[in-house]
Amino acid sequence: MGSEPDEFLTTDETAVVLKVSTKTVLRLVRSGQLPACKVGRAYRIRRSDLVHGAERTQSDVVYLDDNASNPIDPAVRMAMVESLTLPQANASSSHLNGQAARARIEQAREQVAGLVDAHRADVVFTAGATEANNLILRGLARYIRGQRVLISATEHTSVSRVAEALAGSGEIILDIVPVTSQGNLDLDALDNMLSNDVALVSVGAANSETGVLAPFSAAAELAHAAGAVFHCDATQLVGRLPFSMRVSGIDAVSLSGHKMCGPQGVGALVIGKALQRQLTPVIVGGGHEDGLRSGSYNVAGIVGLGVAATLAATPNVAERMLTLRERLTNGLASSGGIVNGAEAERLPNTANVRFPGVPGDVVLARTPVVAASLGSACHAGAIEPSATLLAMGLDRTEADESIRFSITRFTTNAEIDRAVAAITDTVRDVRQLTEEVA
Repeated sequence: MGSEPDEFLTTDETAVVLKVSTKTVLRLVRSGQLPACKVGRAYRIRRSDLVHGAERTQSDVVYLDDNASNPIDPAVRMAMVESLTLPQANASSSHLNGQAARARIEQAREQVAGLVDAHRADVVFTAGATEANNLILRGLARYIRGQRVLISATEHTSVSRVAEALAGSGEIILDIVPVTSQGNLDLDALDNMLSNDVALVSVGAANSETGVLAPFSAAAELAHAAGAVFHCDATQLVGRLPFSMRVSGIDAVSLSGHKMCGPQGVGALVIGKALQRQLTPVIVGGGHEDGLRSGSYNVAGIVGLGVAATLAATPNVAERMLTLRERLTNGLASSGGIVNGAEAERLPNTANVRFPGVPGDVVLARTPVVAASLGSACHAGAIEPSATLLAMGLDRTEADESIRFSITRFTTNAEIDRAVAAITDTVRDVRQLTEEVA
């Protein structure tokens, strides 16, 4: 006797079986914890997957979500553990233990400054790039009140949403600089939008979803010619490619530890002293970091950030990641995979791939052995399609069919091959299942 055909359930029916709400079922599907196929704008779940899904673990997963967070480098981990085993003290204390902790912080400040070719005094430690972006945008808002701020159409939400909030409260006038179909910043549009009432221009060095590199040196030159400050969220670039604030003419840079194989929860705004004096602090308290960022220092985290900075941007690592990226995209091409922004200069580790006719969230949900994402982890799970892809001219369906793969410093050829095989099988199965359910 042949086996009975598998039964497909709606999200409401699945909720009844699992004894949870429909909203919980949707959250499980979108996070990849529950495999599903998509028919129109609705999901269908195989009853058998309700059993097998509970048996899955994190073991043997190919991690291709480096742009969300990097695996921590062993040398960074060792330095942090060593820092935690030393006599603990508040780095603001004047006694011997406190000053020893302070010395470790100042060493890290030097290391971070060296990474971006800046002065040690320019480094302001934060809890990450999101806080650094808030500090430059909110901190400068009072000084530039009522003036125009320009950001690109593909900025990370820690820039775009802050700028929108400031514009909504009337503190600034916000204008958005468009990008091309390949995701490149439109320099001609930027030039036309600049005038002497523009106080700040903020352009990310590399897009977190597509990996497309911005012409930040040329953008900085245009901004300065109009008398504007130029800020660059370089979170995705530093640690993967060489970067110099001095050569690029950038006034302020945001970065984060866990995007260069360092610890989570620590980052920096690198900004010259003259501009620092124009900032109003976002976090007020004991006056740490020359009053710009109060709060007791995360000494071990800052030490880890410093070591990560010394290990970052090794040329042969970038070359190796590029080779792996091409291996990945060439393999996925057999499933009809199309790289978004393929003609643009991109980060060596990033490929945003669209599979026509196959929703990206369904592919990820049905391929738990591959850890990838639909876009930036900071707004993962959102129902709306990627704003970055929409700004590049993709329609909602095409954006929904796209997946971001980002390779780590430690990814192997074998892992790429396993990922390609798994994604290829899933894309084929989803197309077949969609036809069956329809």
